[in-house]
Amino acid sequence: MEHLHSHHDINAPREIIWALLMDFGNIEAWWPKDAPIDIDRVELEGRGVGMTRHIYNVGFDNAVSERLDALDTENFTLQLSIVGERPAGLLHYQATGKLTELDNGGCRLTYDSEFRAEQGGEDDAKAFLLGAYELMYLGFDGVANQRAA
Repeated sequence: MEHLHSHHDINAPREIIWALLMDFGNIEAWWPKDAPIDIDRVELEGRGVGMTRHIYNVGFDNAVSERLDALDTENFTLQLSIVGERPAGLLHYQATGKLTELDNGGCRLTYDSEFRAEQGGEDDAKAFLLGAYELMYLGFDGVANQRAA
């Protein structure tokens, strides 16, 4: 099992970013508009913990399906898994995201994940995941910048 740790400081209050994360089916609200991967549509299956968002990206045949596994509103933590057909040779993926307040009024999103990839594909899977995290961070920075404008 491979492990990734990543974090990013966002210049917006934790409650603003948490509200976006809690609205699990509405990834388009924060996904960066100029991202190299454009979202065509998102289809939802279920509600609350256990729900799955099927993200259909422009130019890709299959959706990336993320299931909300846990939501801890007291500790600003959520957990998700990629299920079904997984991208980038992933065989297993689960991540935990946590928001903490910063002294400057902003927040830090920490993302810890574990994954298993096809034999020999670990580096490609890691690069794919880190790229997805960077797009996520870019999207939340965009929300923070809109809010500040």
